[in-house]
Amino acid sequence: MLVKEIKKVSVIISLLLAIAVAVLIPNATKQPVTDKPYFLYFLGIAGIIIVFFYLLSFFSNKLSAKFEKKALLLAGGILLLSIINLICSKYALLPVLFFPSLDRVFAVFVKDRSLIVKCILSSAKLLGIGFLVGASLGFITGIVVGFNKKLAYWINPFIKIIGPIPATSWSPLVLSLFSTSYQAAVFMIALAVWFPITVMTSNGINNVQQTYFEVADTLGAGKFYKIFKVGIPAALPSVFLGFFYATTGSFITLVTAEMFGCKSGIGWYLNWQKSMMLYANVYAGLIVLALLCNLIITLLFKIRDRLLGWQKGVIKW
Repeated sequence: MLVKEIKKVSVIISLLLAIAVAVLIPNATKQPVTDKPYFLYFLGIAGIIIVFFYLLSFFSNKLSAKFEKKALLLAGGILLLSIINLICSKYALLPVLFFPSLDRVFAVFVKDRSLIVKCILSSAKLLGIGFLVGASLGFITGIVVGFNKKLAYWINPFIKIIGPIPATSWSPLVLSLFSTSYQAAVFMIALAVWFPITVMTSNGINNVQQTYFEVADTLGAGKFYKIFKVGIPAALPSVFLGFFYATTGSFITLVTAEMFGCKSGIGWYLNWQKSMMLYANVYAGLIVLALLCNLIITLLFKIRDRLLGWQKGVIKW
């Protein structure tokens, strides 16, 4: 019980330490001064949320277990921010141009919030279209390759040749083939998504135990029943793994694709701010990109847990 409470309190101790560093140690004179202590505001908001859930954990065993599980990770994250604050803001041990203070980075979320929201929506639309197209084609291709050996004979060489090539490597070609850079960006994202989902779906189907299909045959199941009720559900763990790979690949491609002629989006924002040497804005854009990617992966985990709840206790979860 004592160990659990120490874990839960560790995040509050780390937060108080970060606030003490931000308040008691003055910023280096090399760092440009911001109009407000934005990083301190962030710590204050984070502190209110953390203390709220800490107090709430005393009334819910489920919430207490979750808070205890995340506490050390949160404490480590806040401690890392405090170390970055010391290195960049308080003592300016690294070049100020490339390593701005955390106050300047967090100020971007306030001053550029309307533009950042616009870029997030633009990137979400582009990513959504490209991901939907690539995932649909990849899932269908994976099913075809997994269940039809004759078609797999002709399709597999194409997958092995085209798939491993990074989608961004096709940018000179697709920019000349498509009428707009937006269409080219959709194609590159779809290609980045298509390959891992195709490979993992077909691999999952090929690894389904033959006894499942034999039992289905014994019970009089037809071809489509065996595909949609036996093969695909059994292959879903591999399919979701393909979706996880595709998500990270799609974000890499998204940033690169938006640099080619797109007039909005997180990738465009990063490229524009980098060209103006506003590295505080660049870091803010990277934080947004990381949060969006983590949000999508978390959502995929929730969907996977919902669909594959039957696996708990069968395989390592």
